[in-house]
Amino acid sequence: MGALEFIANNLFNEVAVLIGLITLIGLLLQRKPVDDVVGGAVRATIGIMILFIGVDVFVGGLASFQTIVASAVGLDPPESTNTLDEFLGTHGSDVALIIACGFILHLVLVRVLKTRYVYLTGHLLFWMALVVTACLVEAFGDLDQWLLVLVGSVIVACYWTIQPVFIAPMMRKVINSDDWGYAHTSSSVAWLGGKVAPLVGDAERDDVEKIKVPKKMSFFKDITVSTAVVIGVIMLVGVIFADQDVAAEQAAAYSEDVNTWVWAVIAAFQFAAGIAILLYGVRMFLAEIVPAFTGISLKAIPGSRPGLDAPTIFPVAPSAVMVGFISTTGTFLILMGIFAAFGWFVLVPPMIMLFFVGAGAAVYGNAFGGWRGSALAGVITGFALAFGQWAAWNMLSDTAPELATLADPDWYLMVLVVLGLGEVFSGLGENAALLVGMVVAAAFGVWLWVLKRIQRRAGEPVTGLEPESELVAGEASEE
Repeated sequence: MGALEFIANNLFNEVAVLIGLITLIGLLLQRKPVDDVVGGAVRATIGIMILFIGVDVFVGGLASFQTIVASAVGLDPPESTNTLDEFLGTHGSDVALIIACGFILHLVLVRVLKTRYVYLTGHLLFWMALVVTACLVEAFGDLDQWLLVLVGSVIVACYWTIQPVFIAPMMRKVINSDDWGYAHTSSSVAWLGGKVAPLVGDAERDDVEKIKVPKKMSFFKDITVSTAVVIGVIMLVGVIFADQDVAAEQAAAYSEDVNTWVWAVIAAFQFAAGIAILLYGVRMFLAEIVPAFTGISLKAIPGSRPGLDAPTIFPVAPSAVMVGFISTTGTFLILMGIFAAFGWFVLVPPMIMLFFVGAGAAVYGNAFGGWRGSALAGVITGFALAFGQWAAWNMLSDTAPELATLADPDWYLMVLVVLGLGEVFSGLGENAALLVGMVVAAAFGVWLWVLKRIQRRAGEPVTGLEPESELVAGEASEE
């Protein structure tokens, strides 16, 4: 168990190390020259590091933005009976074991069931394992560790396996290839956004990247410039309505000598610079991991593809990223005011999720419905994050309620599924936890079978369900 915890903490929870190692193995399996192997692995690792440097840069801006917005509307976070730190203190080792055992089971499922996509979004391996652990403890109390790890591993392995598969047909249209899968816990709203987008727009006519703007406003076509301008305006408006002591405190954290208004503009530039760095890192590591994964696809897991994080699709439609962020944030803030007015719940604006989840869903929305589809996908995301936060906070009140404010939409679905099943089987003691694991595994099998039937009836290649060699053979026989 100590070895598994070490692997979980130092491999799966360190995304740069994981991606670098996968790239190294893939190039070795292709018997590439030493210089290609070393260079490719290092560049992939550095690409991930650059990506996270970009994330760190603009997350600083997001944190300030969240503080200013909360102050402007005069809201405090809701109270809880337990904390995430306390929960990790008692169940941190269980989470690590579920990550390690669950990922091993996931690899077995991909290999045996030929589901193709290997889930490589490292930090979400941790978070989904944590969510499942919290749900099981919330539903059944303190289970024996072996039982908690067994059931938790089955649940997360099924999720990591099925999630990139069900969204694969849409992902092919988004990136115009099948080079990698979408492995992110925003998949539910991305899928829903893509499905409803055609109702409001046309992907070709309304493509956000092809929209013509007046020459004087053409700077908005540059994602870095438009981000700085839009966020700058929002920050300045927020500072107007925020508590001036809070705003001054945020400015002082950047520099004791800077004026609050100047800091608001600098924070916007910082946010835009972070996105520019992030996109550069994405391009750098994609250039290495995709071709390197060919070795794993040919040798270890036939026909497999890497399942990668949401930012990998941002370069496809960078303007849609901004549309999604704005529509998601606007929707959430409106709902925050409604919730407060009716006394339902004190929503906390989760700026990181509003950006990443809203942006990912908007790229899908643009691929199927243009800029209108992007905006609608953002609205859907705003509703999902608001109502999900309200529901999950109460449902996880005795374990780690803060997960509700850190969550992506798929987390909320997982909470509903696991706690719902726990309620159904309540009163059966420890056997109830085993039954939950069995039901999830059975549902996974049925869902996979249904997806296979739907894709075949639609005349699509069963991408994500069979190795590439079988796909090619099948297409050749049909011809």
